[in-house]
Amino acid sequence: MPDIDFAFLADAAETVPGQKFHVLGGGIARIGGRRFPLRHPHLALVIGLAVTAPETEREHEIRFVLLDPDGGEVAGATGSLVARSQRDGRDATLTFSIDLWNLTFPSPGDYSFRILVNGSERKRLPLLLIKPSDGAGQEGATATAQDG
Repeated sequence: MPDIDFAFLADAAETVPGQKFHVLGGGIARIGGRRFPLRHPHLALVIGLAVTAPETEREHEIRFVLLDPDGGEVAGATGSLVARSQRDGRDATLTFSIDLWNLTFPSPGDYSFRILVNGSERKRLPLLLIKPSDGAGQEGATATAQDG
């Protein structure tokens, strides 16, 4: 079964199959905001899917789910992809990104992105949503969401 070689959140990403990928602001693990529910304008979920040679030329289902601190689904999507063989018998890593526009986070707390391949969870990405205490700045936050 294909596995997740790497996955992370970024401010923006550009991925082209079979080529290098470009990331702006990669490694987001915290988002701060003054008011909740909080609408964050954009995140990119970047995934490197490791596919062995025997798994090429087959369709694979990829699903992500964003869960809130209580385990409720905030967002999710399902898609499929086919790893094309280079005909050299080598394994490959397929890199792709998913743009997430205007996500709304109902409250501060520990959120989690779950990434599933062919119905099996292969990776979890934690995402902490924080609300600064009165008078405190947002220093240390990896990304700052705009209140909207």
